[in-house]
Amino acid sequence: MILLAHSYFLRDDAKQLARMKPYPPLATLLAASVLRERGHDVTLFDAMLADGVDAFRAALAATEPGIVAIVEDSFNYITKMCTVRLREATIVMIAAARARGCRVLVNGSDSTDHPTRYLDAGADAVLLGEGEGTLAEAVELWSADPGASLASVAGLALRGEDGGITITAPRAGARDLDALPIPAWDLVDADAYRRAWCGAHGRLSWNMVTSRGCPYGCNWCAKPVFGRRYAQRSPASVAVEMRRLKDDVAPDHVWFADDIFGLTARWIGEFATELHARDASIPFMIQCRADLITPAVARALADAGCEEVWMGVESGSQRILDAMDKGTTVAEVHAATRALKSHGVRACWFLQLGYPGEQWDDVLATRDLVRELWPDDVGVSVAYPLPGTKFHAAVQTQLGARHNWEETGDLTMLFQGTYSTAFYRRIRDALHVEARDGAADADLWFALGEEESSHRSIRPTEIADAH
Repeated sequence: MILLAHSYFLRDDAKQLARMKPYPPLATLLAASVLRERGHDVTLFDAMLADGVDAFRAALAATEPGIVAIVEDSFNYITKMCTVRLREATIVMIAAARARGCRVLVNGSDSTDHPTRYLDAGADAVLLGEGEGTLAEAVELWSADPGASLASVAGLALRGEDGGITITAPRAGARDLDALPIPAWDLVDADAYRRAWCGAHGRLSWNMVTSRGCPYGCNWCAKPVFGRRYAQRSPASVAVEMRRLKDDVAPDHVWFADDIFGLTARWIGEFATELHARDASIPFMIQCRADLITPAVARALADAGCEEVWMGVESGSQRILDAMDKGTTVAEVHAATRALKSHGVRACWFLQLGYPGEQWDDVLATRDLVRELWPDDVGVSVAYPLPGTKFHAAVQTQLGARHNWEETGDLTMLFQGTYSTAFYRRIRDALHVEARDGAADADLWFALGEEESSHRSIRPTEIADAH
């Protein structure tokens, strides 16, 4: 028996618990389907709605697996944030599995960045980057011989005979995404997700993906699992899965968790055609870039049933966008937002505060962009340096003992930003008020922010206040 698991417990993340928008662990379910295709007996521990690590221990006792694979949902931005609580839960789960004599494999963004940490915790191996093929090969070896060495398996970090870390040959990511099986939805408690969603929002949302990776080079964006490549499923393949999802789970809404959905008007148009041919349409939301949302794309998205697009706008200051290597312009944000709204699609923005060099005028430029275009919703964060990025390399010497947020709502400034953590949290609140309640209600918040910007700019001797 192989126990697939992930370690994101919704109850340990106050921000996400309050939002109550839980999604099944898509990457974990895909890994389970790949193992099933090869004839393996697989079960799942879904941490999302579980009470805590004791529930995992109970699953170990009930299933008595020989192999435990902790595969994080690398499609979900929550796990990409590599929070301390996610890491700590994984380490406790590794110990619990090892205590029962299980062989343990781990896969995810943080373990790919820091494999030694997880090997030191007791994992037999870390699956680096995309995990399905590596996992399947390791399981094949251990199924034939539980004591077999994995040194011949590409894409792993292992403890070498000398006690050091051995990285095996690199493994290329999957290219033919249409060849992958449909996720093992039957392994999760769909009714539990339905109760959670309907209780909070009146409808059930489910997750899918149409692609892997992102070809763009925003210098703060970490890509430890899928990298800076882009592999895409065919429109027909996605429509077939959506039809199956409609029959098997019957969600009211779908979140496409792709970093970049569709990429072209042609792909999206073909997708809409395939959906209509199969009566497979379900209202959905996506993530995309402002420079990709042309009027033709907005029209195609509306035809396919898209309700909402989240764009990485980041800032209303072109100077900051250029510093980020974002590759978009404020003018493109104007055009994309208007195109979406003109076709009845909600235009929502991700905004990022605190990027190095940001000054009060840049913050005001972001506020003014919100006031001018009034997006349907905003999500606001602060610059968060993650390994493997140009941004992280630039501020690495400024990082103290803390390198990660505790949970997704932390918003702590981990490097020497212009202003304090409290300042950016205040501006975060003000931008939410701007988007949701109107400018008049936010004026007091920005007045307080302006006062702090005049008197509380962080100097080297005041760094402690930012932490």
